[in-house]
Amino acid sequence: MIDDEEMEQDDEFSPDELIIRKKRPPEVRTGVNAAAVVGIAADALASLRQKNPLVECIAGHVGSACAANSLFAVGASPMVVEDMGEATELAHVADALLVNMGTVTKTQTDAMRAAVSHANNSARPWVLVPSGVGSLPLRTFTTKELMRRFPAVIRGNGSEVTFLAGAPAGGRGSESLVPAKDAVPVAQRLACVTRAVVVVSGDADFVAAEGTPAVCVRRGAWPRFAGAGCIHGALCAAFLGTLGTKARWESALAATIVMAAAGDKALKASDGPGTFLPAFVDALASLSPAELKSLAKVEVLDPPPEIRS
Repeated sequence: MIDDEEMEQDDEFSPDELIIRKKRPPEVRTGVNAAAVVGIAADALASLRQKNPLVECIAGHVGSACAANSLFAVGASPMVVEDMGEATELAHVADALLVNMGTVTKTQTDAMRAAVSHANNSARPWVLVPSGVGSLPLRTFTTKELMRRFPAVIRGNGSEVTFLAGAPAGGRGSESLVPAKDAVPVAQRLACVTRAVVVVSGDADFVAAEGTPAVCVRRGAWPRFAGAGCIHGALCAAFLGTLGTKARWESALAATIVMAAAGDKALKASDGPGTFLPAFVDALASLSPAELKSLAKVEVLDPPPEIRS
């Protein structure tokens, strides 16, 4: 955990924001194990289908349809918006908000800022997906600004996460040049500074939170397809809308485990990239909590030194 002196010297954040963070001590989790994590995800999936959370999505044109269909399949209700007025109104009533930089426009950035402000004012959790950050100026500037506005979850690949944590450059467009596992230490630092849960995607996915061992969620070798980041972020938002802001770690875990299990199920039912995405949506719709427990491949990594007993 970063101490107070280091936080005061971090010029990425204003003094007022640092004061807010220092007044809220982090939750320290010990005794985290794979069986408990999988149980959390299974229970969360059952709760999501009972609640049917409404998720506001401000997302790229490539990923928004994928995210909306995946939300319908898992048991949530998506609403995709782009106009600033609509984004503002919906932020007051939606259970959670997804902000994804996939194909960002000036119109979208205005809507994102307004929606995030009103979601925060209404105590609605929101998710930041910094797609391609560090490679182009509009998304980079907007992402750095929004990162200071208290996202509950940040989901990115290794290059995106390391850039947000202070690396000089991002990836190759939306592709990562940094393996996900190598980004876990900087993801934990980013979680300390922002108090968000940070999810790093790659060949395996990692969930990092302050005061908590990182969790690795393994999966098969999926074909590459557009919209994966938007889907993952949307699932994080759906579980946040179900479980609430205080359960941001549980929500990120559940989303990551559900996505991995559905993807591995779809892998067996598809013949390649063209059939994988529809098979994935079908797998989300049919995935049961019991099946999730049988498919999940989870490993709890060694905790950082400050929380070891």
